[in-house]
Amino acid sequence: MNNTIVRFPIPINEPVRDYAPGSTERSSLAARLESLKADSLDIPAFIGGEEVRTGNVSTVRPPHELACSLGTVHHCREVDVHRAIAAATDARHDWARMHFADRAAIFLKAADLLAGPWRDTLNGATMLGQSKNAYQAEIDSACEIIDFFRYNVHFAEQMYAEQPVSSSGTWNHLEYRPLEGFVFAVTPFNFTAISANLPTAPALLGNTVVWKPATSAVYSAYWVYQLLEAAGLPPGVINMVPGRGPTIGDPVLASSHFAGLHFTGSTGTFQHMWRTIGTNIADYHSYPRIVGETGGKDFIIAHPSAGVKEVATAIVRGSFEYQGQKCSASSRVYLPKSLWSAIRDEMLDQLSQVKMGPVEDFSNFVNAVIDRKAYDSITSYIDHAKATDDATIIHGGGYSDEEGYFIEPTVILAKEPTYRSMCEEIFGPVVTIFVYEDIQWEDALRLVDETSPYALTGAVFARDRRVVAHATDRLVNAAGNFYINDKPTGAVVGQQPFGGARASGTNDKAGSKQNLMRWVSVRTIKETFNAPTHFSYPFLGAND
Repeated sequence: MNNTIVRFPIPINEPVRDYAPGSTERSSLAARLESLKADSLDIPAFIGGEEVRTGNVSTVRPPHELACSLGTVHHCREVDVHRAIAAATDARHDWARMHFADRAAIFLKAADLLAGPWRDTLNGATMLGQSKNAYQAEIDSACEIIDFFRYNVHFAEQMYAEQPVSSSGTWNHLEYRPLEGFVFAVTPFNFTAISANLPTAPALLGNTVVWKPATSAVYSAYWVYQLLEAAGLPPGVINMVPGRGPTIGDPVLASSHFAGLHFTGSTGTFQHMWRTIGTNIADYHSYPRIVGETGGKDFIIAHPSAGVKEVATAIVRGSFEYQGQKCSASSRVYLPKSLWSAIRDEMLDQLSQVKMGPVEDFSNFVNAVIDRKAYDSITSYIDHAKATDDATIIHGGGYSDEEGYFIEPTVILAKEPTYRSMCEEIFGPVVTIFVYEDIQWEDALRLVDETSPYALTGAVFARDRRVVAHATDRLVNAAGNFYINDKPTGAVVGQQPFGGARASGTNDKAGSKQNLMRWVSVRTIKETFNAPTHFSYPFLGAND
């Protein structure tokens, strides 16, 4: 038996490639895009390490090229979900007892494979399946996944090392047990990194997982699963079950072995699942852990002392990178009247340089939104702004679904801060601006705090440090990730742990030790080396 006390490599953030014209990485990625498009996939479920094909299939198409087929995906039936639950339950015994160093080695290997020969595959799959440009795919499906895998090992090592003190004659220690049951991971379309992290973070700590990827992102999810298998993940540890929400979720949440939910998605879906868990609470072996990151109505607010170009750039990048389909994307902006014309001109000048089109053209900053449902929802807000007297579209407003789900970056100027698109989550390339009188700075801060039920991300721009300090305090509960003189997107693992409260989730900070703590159940063990042999204590002695 090897009794080595393992020390893991200290992680550093994976360097981001820039895919500049003429670069080797650009030509390599372009070639992989071409080969992926030429190879149609038949995507199964993965249950107990076996490929399961149900015959209930749908076609996977790039959102920016609807005439193209990337393959088909098999949707699971209820019987398949029960099989996945059984596989996770059966795998739990051996996986939970595997030494942490061996579990960690799988994810460290996956990180190195992704940093090397798998990089183009995951990036290309994300670009095609989710319509991300090369840079957005790089920071997501390469760098962030690599960082999640490496930093989660590092944070788990720190967690396991936290032990209590022991008094003379005793030895106290904590045992970080996996949960008693399986974890249900429900992942969204917008970040391949979230699809990779939500099932693997609990698995690293000895849990087994039933994983439902978003149907609109199942193409990249397939490649994530293939990567994990290539890294040595044993059968049954993570079971991938594509399918419709209720078909997958209902039997999972009804299982007595359900022990935890790791979720990213809509607020409505999360609240529905929480209610269902509450209804079933007496049927579970233990109280389930519920971890969720949900919606956002993220803000930028600028003080009159703010820098014009910095604010304009933050609006363009923060609102329109990945078509605004980030839960952290800025969608409501509060600008002082004294800076409005200058910020507007700079913003519109930058937007005039933005190109939109398919991902294969690396010069396109904006690509397509994810699917028909999103397209119809987003364009309804644009149509409303065109028809109302309460708002004006000052940039964009065009859209077309002829070749793909393309929507122009759209900027709405609202007359009132309670206009619909200032308050409701849109999740697309639409940002709404309200211009406030300079003397109403305090009122603007109140609007930021009270307008939305969400509290995910937000940014304040100001050069006056007193203003920064005051805004940071005044908006203490308005955002779980708060940015000073920067856009409210782009959190990096190990640097800005991500998550928000209120209707934005449980704020368990993905990519941090706080999140990993939710996937263990701690047992305290006290061992006495020289046990007492009689009940009596000194205080019981008689007085002289």
